Amino acid sequence: MTVSETDRLHSQLSRLEDQFPGYRMEIVGGNIMMSPVKPFHGRTIRLLENALEAQLGPEWGCMSDVIFRFTDLDELCPDSALLPMAEVDRNLSVYSPDLIELAIEVVSPSSVHHDYVTKDRLYAQRGIAHYLIFDPYRAECTTHWNPGADGYRGRDVIPYGKPVEVTLDIGAVTIETDALPVDRETRTQPLDR
Repeated sequence: MTVSETDRLHSQLSRLEDQFPGYRMEIVGGNIMMSPVKPFHGRTIRLLENALEAQLGPEWGCMSDVIFRFTDLDELCPDSALLPMAEVDRNLSVYSPDLIELAIEVVSPSSVHHDYVTKDRLYAQRGIAHYLIFDPYRAECTTHWNPGADGYRGRDVIPYGKPVEVTLDIGAVTIETDALPVDRETRTQPLDR
């Protein structure tokens, strides 16, 4: 992709963000992706960020829907990313993915493939040590660790109601899942890994 093509995508993305409030926009594989956001999505993110920040103290903070430039074709906006608070306080529009200590995605009906397959590979290739996928439709969290060139080599599925325990380089965290919202009415597309 040339610089002018990248600039064109950024220009289109800016226009779309203004025209479609309530949608989350990213560039994945050189394509602009729009995902509608439901209330359970935002509530899940808020609960997760509150839990993480309460356990890790003032040196670490969470950011939602901020651009991390992975490649010329991939600018991801994790639903939440854990970074040093000094970086969060810089209040930038674009950050390096090398700053991410933990990446979190909350599944929406249109993001199943991207969250479970595409982002698994991109986050792992960049060496992000831990990646969590919270799925309000399946009522489960998939934890990923041990990043490799083709994705994460370690993976566990934890049903909501049980705690998610993650040992980060900066300390261990426990996320209680019994209060996370569950949507059993919405059907999601099948997962093809």
